[in-house]
Amino acid sequence: MKASDKTVKNAPVVTADQLKKNAILYALDSTSEELVLRQGEFVELALRQQIYESEEEIRDVYFPLDSVLSVVALMRDGSQIEVGTIGREGMSAFPLLMGAKSTANFCYCQVRGNAIKIPAELFRELFANDRGFRQLLDRYLQAYVNMLGQLAACNRLHSIYERCARWLLMTRDRVDGDEFPLTQEFLAMMLGTGRSGVAIAASTFQQAGFIKYSHGVIQLLDRPGLENAACECYEVASQQFGGLLREVGPIDPRVETLRRLGNKHQRLENQPEL
Repeated sequence: MKASDKTVKNAPVVTADQLKKNAILYALDSTSEELVLRQGEFVELALRQQIYESEEEIRDVYFPLDSVLSVVALMRDGSQIEVGTIGREGMSAFPLLMGAKSTANFCYCQVRGNAIKIPAELFRELFANDRGFRQLLDRYLQAYVNMLGQLAACNRLHSIYERCARWLLMTRDRVDGDEFPLTQEFLAMMLGTGRSGVAIAASTFQQAGFIKYSHGVIQLLDRPGLENAACECYEVASQQFGGLLREVGPIDPRVETLRRLGNKHQRLENQPEL
């Protein structure tokens, strides 16, 4: 069931300053901006709140400001895996961009926070009439598709340590803060792995001093160390989204231990079952 959006107190009307927090809305021309200011809503998204459901008509488009959305595929056995992530660099309307009204996947909020919501009809109007908006969306869609391919390779070739570090960094960049709520169960689903692997990775990062993890909240303590623990895919993400996601920093010697642990874990993952 889709949860109701909560209008943020003291901010019932969308403001121009709020639009600047999302890379897509920031590029609107004056006419399009006025339409969004009049018809858009500034909403607070709760954890796991549905954005759109599988095979149902998409009626609204969300532009995250400091929240993060997940596009998720659901298997017949009920298992779920993240196939895409959306932050303040983008929006939730990929099916609409390609002329569809629904999609086989579903989307919900993975990190609570704020977003701008507009009706799907307004989105189509902006896309048809604002050339600059349309061109930016085309570039964003291309970057998003490129990232899907990169992350497919990442999930196959890179260790749980590298993938976990990459995901934490990308999430941090999207919420623009060093602390955010995250359970091991949820992170395991995002990475397509078991909770035990995520628990080991999180414990290793905490012992290395990269993060603090307590009561379902992650706090990044050493960003350069975590950047160097991540795989090359984090740097690719930084490049794909035009510098919105930060570049990789200098090498940290502690990462070599994590690399060795990751390679060992990857070999174990790839062993055939008896």
